[in-house]
Amino acid sequence: MGMADDGGLLLPEEIPDVSGFLDEWRSLSYVELAKKVMRCYTDLHEGTLSLLVEQSYSTFRHPEITPVAQVGDLNILELFHGPTLAFKDVALQFLGNLFEHLLSGSGDRLNILAATSGDTGSAAIHGVRGKDRISIFVMHPHNRTSRIQELQMTTVLDENVHNIAIQGTFDDCQAIMKTIFRDLEFKAAHSLGTVNSINWARIVAQVVYYFYSAFRVMERTGASKVRFSVPTGNFGDIFAGYLAYRMGLPIGKLILATNENDILARFFDTGEYSLSDVRATISPSMDIQVASNFERYLYYLIGEDPGRLSEMMSEFVENGRLEIDQFSGKDVAGIFAAGSGDTAGTLDTIRRLLAEHEYLVDPHTAVGVQVGSRHLDPAEPMICLATAHPAKFSKAILDATGGDLAHHPIIDGLADLPSRCNVLPGSVDEVRKYLGSLAIG
Repeated sequence: MGMADDGGLLLPEEIPDVSGFLDEWRSLSYVELAKKVMRCYTDLHEGTLSLLVEQSYSTFRHPEITPVAQVGDLNILELFHGPTLAFKDVALQFLGNLFEHLLSGSGDRLNILAATSGDTGSAAIHGVRGKDRISIFVMHPHNRTSRIQELQMTTVLDENVHNIAIQGTFDDCQAIMKTIFRDLEFKAAHSLGTVNSINWARIVAQVVYYFYSAFRVMERTGASKVRFSVPTGNFGDIFAGYLAYRMGLPIGKLILATNENDILARFFDTGEYSLSDVRATISPSMDIQVASNFERYLYYLIGEDPGRLSEMMSEFVENGRLEIDQFSGKDVAGIFAAGSGDTAGTLDTIRRLLAEHEYLVDPHTAVGVQVGSRHLDPAEPMICLATAHPAKFSKAILDATGGDLAHHPIIDGLADLPSRCNVLPGSVDEVRKYLGSLAIG
């Protein structure tokens, strides 16, 4: 359901401790490990879950699903082997199949409303395109995604896919989505759901690759703990890492990496979470100020007090800032480190990895490498999350290297395809009217 009916986000009543199963899980394939991790959070029949997991990851182009590449002192977790070449595929291939299964059993229909800064939209579209009983409406900021990201969305012409370019920023798209979901009458009348990172099932699916990569790196290096560097804008991907840590995975540090839109990095430095203007960068999927999943983290940070959390989020909506003067949660402060990377450093990181290791990364991954490299510890190998294939950001690769190096057959074939998209003002009423006119019911 995405957001809860009271406007909050869903969390489990407790986070399971699986530390006693780690030795048993170490040698499992990605698919078998996914079944074990997801089983902790679902009451789906075991056979059904198994089928959904196998179906979801059969679309990936690498036998390991999320392989780990050793690049100098770093381990790069490649999350871009799915249909749209972005880490969002890991969760959204599963979520699309899960939705289809649930709807086929109930006979209901679902209209998905999503907001994207770039990669979520295409991954969500490819997860549900052509599926019965589902229509998807994806909002992206007009002219603020990469051209490739836009084409990956707008060239999908299935009847159940509706692309909306909003005249504004991603934060405007996200605010429109949240406002519409708070309209409970409209939400119920049109059977609204979401695939954004606020959807709990997405977070659970992303937990799996933290376990998988940690097991592979610890086996190769003999280390007892690992570190992760995570480029993030909406806090969903790194929150999945935090869940893995709370479940018992031996993580020494979770390094949060942002670009110049550094609201999250500033919070971990100062304890203040405050808005500033969104800056357009070469890592557009992180050009975000309001990080939706940060609310989930705050719940644990303030000692699991939902009443206080609700007051804090209301204060943030009203004033654009909030401040935490005491870290009272369960070791949530100690596990995190944070930093930001600028455009010059991102381009330099792309150049350096290519020159020194013949390895090409996209600008989001480069932000993670840039920040993660400040937190190296020989005893705790660093795993940097590679969140997209470099071909999705060929302009940045060209600027960094001077060469037209970033290609992939999926991307190269998009340029000549027909596309379809509606441009709308950044207005809740306009989006609501558009959705209402095309929603299935």
